[in-house]
Amino acid sequence: MANNLLHVEDLNIEFHDHIIPETVVYDFDLDMTEGEIVGLVGESGSGKSMSALAIAGLLSRHDMRKRGKIEFGDTDVLTCPREKLRSLQGNEISMIFQEPMTSLNPVKKIGWQVEETMRIHTDKTAEERRARALEVLSHVGLEDAERVYNSYPHQLSGGMRQRVMIAAAMAITPRLLIADEPTTALDVTVQAQIVDLLKHINKKHNTSILFISHDLSLVRSLCSRVLVMKGGYVVEKGPVEEVFNHPVEEYTKKLIAAIPKVEL
Repeated sequence: MANNLLHVEDLNIEFHDHIIPETVVYDFDLDMTEGEIVGLVGESGSGKSMSALAIAGLLSRHDMRKRGKIEFGDTDVLTCPREKLRSLQGNEISMIFQEPMTSLNPVKKIGWQVEETMRIHTDKTAEERRARALEVLSHVGLEDAERVYNSYPHQLSGGMRQRVMIAAAMAITPRLLIADEPTTALDVTVQAQIVDLLKHINKKHNTSILFISHDLSLVRSLCSRVLVMKGGYVVEKGPVEEVFNHPVEEYTKKLIAAIPKVEL
């Protein structure tokens, strides 16, 4: 496929930190094209976050074994040299996490942290980095970008911190944005705002997004395709409306039945 961005084939992830090895992801397959938004859903422990971390090249524990292929463009993330992997991370592949306070440095100001990928991957001057940081902070809906730039993480609300994480991830406009439960710690109103922001980023920059969540209603509103994971396996996948309207697996039917119904 001409515009294929990501090809994951037979990904298996196995931990060796116990007497008996434990496999947490089995035979995971995924293809994504440029500009596509794909959802990855399942309960805690289903393997969705482990799969995402592997795609981002962030699984490097010595007690872990990975098999299969993760081809991003012409690079196999599983086997490429560490230097090549570093050139992709934050530059072509970015990741945002569920709780920004565990990802943001509490003793560094927001501006310094948003500029980090630019310091690593570009030759922009300090003035250019500052201008770009203020630009992306404004683009993610932070009205007083100058104040946010000079703030510490604890001085911002949860929703503002999540926007900061998205701004930092988009500072160099990656081709793939992996969003791992980015709305779980937020209230419903802010969740909707973050989903709208991701839609805007996708439309404006043609950024592909892998959206990981256990909230099927958010996945339905954002994604074109969805993969359902259970116990380390992908048990169902397909276009979002097809999976939601005609689920095949009993597990998927239970997940969909558990979506809260709003009485009007």
